[in-house]
Amino acid sequence: MLARPAIAVFRPDDERLERAIDVLTVLGAEPVADPMLAIEPTGTLPRSDANVVVFTSSTAADIIAGQWTPGDTMVCAIGPRTATALEDREIPVDVIPETYDSAGLVERLADVVDGYRVEIARSDHGSEVLPSGLQTAGAYVHETTLYCIKRPPHAGTSVDRAIDGSLDGLVFTSPLMVEHFLETVNERDGPAADALVADPVVGAIGDPTATALRRGGIEPDVIAPKADFKVLAKAVLDVIQA
Repeated sequence: MLARPAIAVFRPDDERLERAIDVLTVLGAEPVADPMLAIEPTGTLPRSDANVVVFTSSTAADIIAGQWTPGDTMVCAIGPRTATALEDREIPVDVIPETYDSAGLVERLADVVDGYRVEIARSDHGSEVLPSGLQTAGAYVHETTLYCIKRPPHAGTSVDRAIDGSLDGLVFTSPLMVEHFLETVNERDGPAADALVADPVVGAIGDPTATALRRGGIEPDVIAPKADFKVLAKAVLDVIQA
């Protein structure tokens, strides 16, 4: 019997990692769990006097569950997954952009927010695209950091596996995930990142994640056009088995 391809997954050590492991297992791969993101809530909540509140992740929904209600505030979610997480926690969502990123939110809200107080509730690693774009559209923007994203202290299983040649694929789903992986690589003695991943198939969700890989000297083999882990994992596995 042929060995199952070993594929590294870097999601936070919660239900997201569990789902990713399940997906890889069902697809016939050996999941190599190596969380590169750890979530640390700040204890703050979105302000209550905003006309519009924007949420950019399902993690935000987890953090505010049972502690914050929108009242008459317009609630915006960056995409359907975030919207589902909010609605599962009894927070109705009014707006989802057609394009599920910060630029898409700006485009969707540009004709709505002139003169409005807009609250952006997200992590400490949000891009400037969203607040800058909304300010240009005439909004009074305030940002609340709901949680910080850190690199777990014991991250690096996948790096060790790649060094010893026992890793077939890596699946990245965010630019910060890539940054933390590269930090871990640089802390090891031995080959540079591009040499380290010469053999494993590298997959990325979306152009921002692919760009982060290229900045680190890694050319992704697979880029999934939409934020769907199963689609990306299957594409990586197909390349490995081709």
